[in-house]
Amino acid sequence: MIHEGKGRRVSEPVQVYLAATERDRLERLRVTLDTTKSDVLRRGLEALELQLSDPDLHPALSIIGIFCGTRPPPGEPHADVARDHDEFLTAGEIDAWSLDSPDEPRGGASG
Repeated sequence: MIHEGKGRRVSEPVQVYLAATERDRLERLRVTLDTTKSDVLRRGLEALELQLSDPDLHPALSIIGIFCGTRPPPGEPHADVARDHDEFLTAGEIDAWSLDSPDEPRGGASG
């Protein structure tokens, strides 16, 4: 906020209680960024606001992009993900199984 008539910045003090791990994180960031704790907190607020306002980073809105890259090649009929979502999710799960190591048991049940 700019103070009227003088063009200088007026700050409002805010008191925050931090756990030891949070204080340690704040100090690591302060050292890493070579700045003040206040600046780290200001930058953190800005980053959080940007994250929440960016649809590409929003957790709920990012679900829309889950099926990116699943379109068939040109000339082939397009699937309706809304209608056929079970098939898409099943295919994705089966594809993920092929990434698992064959030496490791899946699902916690032993044979």
